Amino acid sequence: MTAFPSRPRAVALLVAALAGCASGPTPPWAAVALDGDVATVTLDGEPFATVHAGAARPYVFPLLAPGGIAVTRPFPMEQVPGEATDHPHHVSLWFAHGDVSGFDFWQGQAKKERLALDGAPTVRVEAGAAIVSAKYHWLAEADTLVCTEHRELAFGGFDGARTLDVAVTLRATRRPLVLGDTKEGTFAVRVRQLLCVDGKGAAGQLLDSEGRRNADVWGKRARWIDDHGAVDGREVGIAMFDHPHNHAYPTWWHARTYGLLAANPFGVHDFEKKSPGTGTLTVPPGGELRLRYRVLLHGGGWDAARIDAAWRAWAAR
Repeated sequence: MTAFPSRPRAVALLVAALAGCASGPTPPWAAVALDGDVATVTLDGEPFATVHAGAARPYVFPLLAPGGIAVTRPFPMEQVPGEATDHPHHVSLWFAHGDVSGFDFWQGQAKKERLALDGAPTVRVEAGAAIVSAKYHWLAEADTLVCTEHRELAFGGFDGARTLDVAVTLRATRRPLVLGDTKEGTFAVRVRQLLCVDGKGAAGQLLDSEGRRNADVWGKRARWIDDHGAVDGREVGIAMFDHPHNHAYPTWWHARTYGLLAANPFGVHDFEKKSPGTGTLTVPPGGELRLRYRVLLHGGGWDAARIDAAWRAWAAR
């Protein structure tokens, strides 16, 4: 199990709430402790996730499925024997894109692309979920403001599973915001080696809502995608849901057998071999783009029908 970082508790703010959408007599109890720009989430008193809101590419790590099983790769935050060290910009669970008004926030190196917190993150309880909220300035070069963002991460659970609901709102400033047509993006997870389809020790299996498996899911449109396998003899999986209100629903999936799972509603040229720029989206000055996703962390017994039912219940909200 991935250990949580040891952090001072004196300045921590603790908020707890019953997690939403629970079924059965004993719904899970979600809690979040905020210490500076790091929020630590538990469910029924057990570690769930840590939100690193102040990183240049904000991320969630660790991310633990029921039973405390880590589902995302520790690198580059930690180096663990047997885990791959390719693509150091793949930071567990994150949101970024490779062409944002001409800047590459996916790798964030060429022109110092980065996200800067606008004020401190906050935590609150709303609609039965423990929520971490943050505002960002997307910056490049010295201090070029590309866009602003409001991000909410809501943690909960139901039916023995754990959920993370992600809502991202990107806002254009005085200039248009252009989300370019590239496969490099966008809402992404890098799974641990044991949950990969290919590679040393890999034992994972990919499945999408249309019944495609493994390498066949790459570049295809689907309502959801699931990666599941056995870790230390226990079945575990991570599913990612696209919402019907999202741009270009159902999204294309930049999902690789080496462990990357990413919902990308813009990369039409790469995924479908259409003319360059086909998937580009321009948000006018002062306009905004809102995207919603759910991550479902589950144990055994979650077949396609059960995952699809969970997607339908969430998509109707």
